[in-house]
Amino acid sequence: MIDAPRSRYQQVADLIREAIQRGDYAPGSALPSQPTLAGEYGINQTSIGKAIALLRREGLVRVIKGKGAYVREIPPIDRYAVKRYAQSSRESGAARGAFDAEMAQRGHESRTQLVQWGEAEAPTVAADALSLEAGTKVAIRKRHMYADDVPVQVATSYVPWDLAEGTAIVEQDTGSGGTYSRLAEIGHPVKRFTEAVRSRMPSPEEAVFLQLDEDQPVYDVLHTAWNAEGRPVEICIHVMPTSQWVLHYEWPAS
Repeated sequence: MIDAPRSRYQQVADLIREAIQRGDYAPGSALPSQPTLAGEYGINQTSIGKAIALLRREGLVRVIKGKGAYVREIPPIDRYAVKRYAQSSRESGAARGAFDAEMAQRGHESRTQLVQWGEAEAPTVAADALSLEAGTKVAIRKRHMYADDVPVQVATSYVPWDLAEGTAIVEQDTGSGGTYSRLAEIGHPVKRFTEAVRSRMPSPEEAVFLQLDEDQPVYDVLHTAWNAEGRPVEICIHVMPTSQWVLHYEWPAS
């Protein structure tokens, strides 16, 4: 089979991508200016701009208006859906939950900013997932999450109010192990998880926090925790740039 011809800007994008992967341009460093790149690769600045735009859509670089293009600060993060929720992982090193633990394991300094917590009315997506009526009172925990001070995720959890009331789930600090350890303490240990993953474009608020452009998609992961009786006891909606995360799943063959 004969490969379709590739345009010059795509070929140049390939070369710059390879240079980034080799480490010729360090994470967080600025790429040479477009005139410099145009001279180096022997094409015009318009084509260089198209090559940079392609790499930007892939999430390899980000463009700061008036300053230029910069290499992504951290490489893609591996998220192992099964392993990350094990109690031994969540509580490793007194971590405050799965994200805190997995960032430490991967050599990143994590930071979580709690932007909303306490009482809330369940939005439709949360009410449906928790088998509640829309508008029913729930506990909410909305977090902005950073790895090495780079924004990488928005996570919003909802817990039925009859389970969360009077526990650390409605406090700023849920304690070692996070929400799932607190649920176990009140007799609702989580026995299984389910996740539904889709790709979508970010909302304006999400795009601003995650430093995304309008054509850079996100993963929308609806994560549900179930107790032994089959009741959904928590959901979390994870919003993550598709270029920043690699999602791993595993299951037995039979």
